[in-house]
Amino acid sequence: MPQANTAVSPKDRFLTVYGRKPVLEALDNPDLEVDKVILADTAREPAAAEIQRAARSAGVAVHRASAHRVKVLAGNGKQDQGVLADVVAPRMRPLNAALSAKRLPARVLVLDGITTPANVGMILRTATAAGLGGIVVPRRGVAALDPLVVKASAGVAFRAPVLRCGTAAEAARALVDAGYRLYGLGSSNGEPLFDAELPGRAAFVLGGETAGVSAEVAELVTGWLSIPMPGDVESLNVAAAAAVLCFDLVRRLS
Repeated sequence: MPQANTAVSPKDRFLTVYGRKPVLEALDNPDLEVDKVILADTAREPAAAEIQRAARSAGVAVHRASAHRVKVLAGNGKQDQGVLADVVAPRMRPLNAALSAKRLPARVLVLDGITTPANVGMILRTATAAGLGGIVVPRRGVAALDPLVVKASAGVAFRAPVLRCGTAAEAARALVDAGYRLYGLGSSNGEPLFDAELPGRAAFVLGGETAGVSAEVAELVTGWLSIPMPGDVESLNVAAAAAVLCFDLVRRLS
């Protein structure tokens, strides 16, 4: 069983939003806990003063940093507008912590190479609505958890049960070692999803928009599932496929 790492990275505790409007929206939302705001030392215009006032009203500390440092922390050099905020994501944790807990999540999604923020955001919203125990969002190879993802999730990303790790392959190995049956979704030759008998503990890999499940992860897959499509359509968008999967899992519990 993997051992929990007591040193949790800030990237596994916070969602970072950047840009004046997203930061102001986070500060004005009473349902969100903003840990801190970082403002570029070159930001002196009225918008910067408005952010400082909103932070003061919310009791949130504002730190000054160089414009370059803000760009590095935001991970987006074109749209940060000299400000970012770290928002607490209470259900986000490292994958190894989830697999070391006394009660493991029964159903887990693994995102593998999904690079479109809108798809990641919609998957987070759908999986959270369906009550899944975890959505593995690797730090590499998948769209960053940024304001575009938050917007696509309609804000649900802040409270989604996100599990962080380095890569999808790393996640697949850890899940298999923890006793999960690993399924790949989307293969046309897979067993029809609605007919498949699923074990009590299972993880489902959603592959990227163009390449599908990566070769390294595919080697660890123990079963392939397909969504029956009697109409003349080759495939579904990955977010749509995730929705079908998630609510079939809900159906099985009824």
